[in-house]
Amino acid sequence: MKCVSVVGIGPGNELYLSIAAKETLEDSDLIVGYKKYVELVEEYLPEKEYLYTGMTKEVDRCRMALEKASEGNMVSVVCSGDAGVYGMAGLVYELSIDYPDVEIDIVPGISAVLSGSAVLGAPIGHDFAVISLSDLLTPWELIEKRLALAGEGDFCICLYNPSSHKRKDYLKKACEILLKYKDEDTICGYVRNIGREGEEYHITNLLELRDTEVDMFTTVFIGNANTMVIDDKMVTPRGYKGV
Repeated sequence: MKCVSVVGIGPGNELYLSIAAKETLEDSDLIVGYKKYVELVEEYLPEKEYLYTGMTKEVDRCRMALEKASEGNMVSVVCSGDAGVYGMAGLVYELSIDYPDVEIDIVPGISAVLSGSAVLGAPIGHDFAVISLSDLLTPWELIEKRLALAGEGDFCICLYNPSSHKRKDYLKKACEILLKYKDEDTICGYVRNIGREGEEYHITNLLELRDTEVDMFTTVFIGNANTMVIDDKMVTPRGYKGV
């Protein structure tokens, strides 16, 4: 069977890998991905054959995986977190039109919105929105609109890609938009290196978050009007106690 599996590996730690994901990787002849993610998998499956590309080469590596699968190889494309949440699942489907004999299999993983939430406590216990601050593929004007609408709706918000070398002030810009709709004391938190060596988390408020420096390995959580701190954990009640 000619098949490309798009596998979510969670934060990269083998402990966060689902049984289905691990079995899929073990059954693969070839594992393809972004270099950093490939290196994470290589730690617990060193005997496998690997191919990787750098940042912004997503089309190249997905097409490479489809090419190898069309030759009869069982191929896995690895993604951090979940394969369908800012992952390669959609792109593989788009490119697969040129490879009609290759079957596509999507294997879910633990996205940072979930693994980071667990580290912080329970910050997304009610309705929430996930927004990436990267404007590489999405116009910043559209990101601003999504932030404003999520803030107006008092959603809990999880921010992916909050900063980079070229976007050092994007988290500050996002917080300034949200401060138009949310109180400055709104409970917020952020987690760095989720599930990896050096994992750390911090709880703060929206005003302080505005001036906080983070990086691409950080996931940011912004609470709603009811979010609170319990035992140094960020908790957004669903409302069960009031029923």
